[in-house]
Amino acid sequence: MRNTVAVKAFFVIAVSIGLFSCNKSDNYKNNSRATGWDIDSKEGGFNYNSDFDEQDTGPGLVFVEGGTFTMGRVQDDVMHDWNNTPTQQHVQSFYMDETEVTNLMYLEYLDYLKRVYPPSEERYRNIYTGALPDTLVWRNRLGYNETMVRNYLRHPAYANYPVVGVSWIQAVEFSKWRTDRVNEARLEKEGFTLEGARYAATPGESFNTETYLNAPSKVYGGKDSLIRGGNKADRFITKDSTNLYVQRKHGVLLPEYRLPTEAEWEYAALALVELRSYNAYRGRKKYPWDSQYTRSSDAKARGDQMANFKQGDGDYGGIAGWSDDGADITAEVKSYAPNDFGLYDMAGNVAEWVADVYRPIVDDEFNDLNYYRGNVYTRNAISEDGTVEVLGVDEIKYDTLSNGKIVARNLPGEIATVPLTEEDTYLRPNFNKSDNRNFRDGDKSSSRYYNQFEENEDPNKRMYNSPIHTATISEEGESKLEYDKAPRTTLIDDHVRVYKGGSWRDRAYWLDPAQRRYFPEDMATDYIGFRNAMSRVGSKSLQKNKSAGN
Repeated sequence: MRNTVAVKAFFVIAVSIGLFSCNKSDNYKNNSRATGWDIDSKEGGFNYNSDFDEQDTGPGLVFVEGGTFTMGRVQDDVMHDWNNTPTQQHVQSFYMDETEVTNLMYLEYLDYLKRVYPPSEERYRNIYTGALPDTLVWRNRLGYNETMVRNYLRHPAYANYPVVGVSWIQAVEFSKWRTDRVNEARLEKEGFTLEGARYAATPGESFNTETYLNAPSKVYGGKDSLIRGGNKADRFITKDSTNLYVQRKHGVLLPEYRLPTEAEWEYAALALVELRSYNAYRGRKKYPWDSQYTRSSDAKARGDQMANFKQGDGDYGGIAGWSDDGADITAEVKSYAPNDFGLYDMAGNVAEWVADVYRPIVDDEFNDLNYYRGNVYTRNAISEDGTVEVLGVDEIKYDTLSNGKIVARNLPGEIATVPLTEEDTYLRPNFNKSDNRNFRDGDKSSSRYYNQFEENEDPNKRMYNSPIHTATISEEGESKLEYDKAPRTTLIDDHVRVYKGGSWRDRAYWLDPAQRRYFPEDMATDYIGFRNAMSRVGSKSLQKNKSAGN
């Protein structure tokens, strides 16, 4: 009898230990796999957000699952410019704007700048004017387009049309602003900041994501009632109050909105979601839709054009009453069917800026994962007391562009940044300098035996002998513009950017996602717009409706 009781007791204990061990070893949701300590508690641990599921999809974005594809494979090369050598590339998962950035979206940006940095104040005047699209891009010396000059940007009839007249630099600044406004709204919605705090913004007291993560007490001008005035302000506060603010480890803030890389844009436009179709499998998918032709083969829309592009000389839309593509200039977004990723107008309507600096070659021999040319690494500027330098109310960093336009690149409340030094890159095997835009681009410094410390920088001995126009602004505000009159052979330099896709001005040739062109980053046209992307953090695929891993 005693033996039976003992066996039963041992069995219960063993099962209990077994269950406890399984729970501990197989599910470390709330405790440490390293120490077994509680990691999500105000009483101890390091207050990690163990409830994080996966990255939320930001406003306006759709998910693009990454994969491999052949970049630069074009069906036609009538231009014979030899800049589309096919290369095998792999792109990590990311998010992309469902549509191009519209006039209404950009007007919201302009309204914010005008409200927070009133152009009536001289010290802020160039912030607003530097962000304004160039509406004069519509003018043509032998065409009457004044209606678009006056109305295209602001008239409600064009509210959902893609914004144009925006330079690459302006598109980057819009992306930075969008990042901050989205994260600011997320903090307020989740109850970490005071409700309505975003409407109380004044110069130098606005919200900036990187400032919040690195120097949170300086956001909103250091107004504690705004920064920690939400009903969940103490959600991540530890017992000793060392965690006063939401940090990156909590997973509340989204990664930055940015321009997509060329590889990302081309991959998203091709939309090789499945390889069961013959054209996709054979690498013959010429357009974002699964066809070799620009007209629909669907029974209900047979013969309709799949995109907005120029049909031929003097034919931008077709015959009145029976239009080929439904538009003569740009068209309202979502006027045509999306591709298999759910992205609209990845061919036609407007061409789009991407992040890359242009070079004729894509160097897949050095890298074939998330390819991108244009990295300029910086770090946060550190003040004498060891804290990051946050720009004050009157501290604004401007760029005077080659065309004389002044654009604000850093606004009050943002963190000042500086280029990396040799000390920062000492003994690093993966990079050794701050500016990598011209790395391995075919010039002398890309050769095997080049010693970068022996050659003096001579602008007239550059590989890409592009013009160097100069524009200076005096202290009195007078501009001095000087054309480069030296004989030049190319427009390629470190300040020209790739743009992808065809537009309403282009023939079908340019609708092929692999086609690539370039344009100076500080200039704008009536046929180039842009859309934003966002990096995916975590798993390659969406985890919804999937069983959670350990």
